[in-house]
Amino acid sequence: MSFDHLPYRPCAGFMLVNAEGLVFVGQRIDPSAHGFWQMPQGGIDKGEDVRDAALRELAEEIGVGPDKVEVIAQTAQPICYDLPPELQGRVWKGKYRGQEQHWFLGRFLGEDADIDLAAHNPPEFNEWRWIEPEQLPALIIPFKRAVYEAVLAEFRGLI
Repeated sequence: MSFDHLPYRPCAGFMLVNAEGLVFVGQRIDPSAHGFWQMPQGGIDKGEDVRDAALRELAEEIGVGPDKVEVIAQTAQPICYDLPPELQGRVWKGKYRGQEQHWFLGRFLGEDADIDLAAHNPPEFNEWRWIEPEQLPALIIPFKRAVYEAVLAEFRGLI
């Protein structure tokens, strides 16, 4: 069965970098993605501005409010990915074929103690760390790897 007729789910993501140029990643609690790490991201509510959605997701998922972030850039275009066949029709109540993601780059102005994985109920991540940007594609679930490579390519010179 083909899901190509379905729309993409609107999504916003945030590449948070610290003063040393390292990128925040959290390890997913979701059993289907266990062992994989990702940057904060999530759906855009109807009528919500994409930048506001990215900042909201950052606050919800890791407890970092807009006062602790300097937004540096946004991807020139949204980046889309399709779910793998085994997830199509199951994720997001079967309403979407994948996601159309708007990514933002921001400098973390806070301290590590400001990061709170319990800010989201239930939590999305069970642990977090700062990594070298080049490590990102190897840590993400494979079907999102091309997205992370594109985000990294666009933001690399600004990190």
